[in-house]
Amino acid sequence: MALIDIDDNLIALAEALRPGLLRVSRQLRREAQKAGVSALDAQLLVHVFKHPGITAGALAEAEQMTAPSMSAHLKRLEAAGWLEREPPSAADRRRVGLRVTPAGGAALDAIRAQRNEWLVRRLAALAARDRRALAAAAEALRRLAGDR
Repeated sequence: MALIDIDDNLIALAEALRPGLLRVSRQLRREAQKAGVSALDAQLLVHVFKHPGITAGALAEAEQMTAPSMSAHLKRLEAAGWLEREPPSAADRRRVGLRVTPAGGAALDAIRAQRNEWLVRRLAALAARDRRALAAAAEALRRLAGDR
């Protein structure tokens, strides 16, 4: 894919950020696994937690997964007791939403704690000026990732 009319400074910034962002992302996925949850399971639980009542189809679309693949993941999360289906709505009996159970919320808390522990250790090892730079960049990184 050719980049057209892209400022060389943006390309350089992308090249500078990409390796570090990838390594941090990989490590955070590993930390989720240490908490006993796969990275994909964590991602799905977070999405349902942020959007209670989302349907399986909408979740599959949001996560860019096929419906059969999503169904298999949801069955596993339900079997683990982390996710449950809401009763059908009176308005549309075909619509069944999803919600995170208290056990699923505890799993999310464990993931968050594991990831934060790793980040805190790494941040503590940095110089104060590096921590200030990361604090200043945090909001921009959220926007870069598509979080509003």
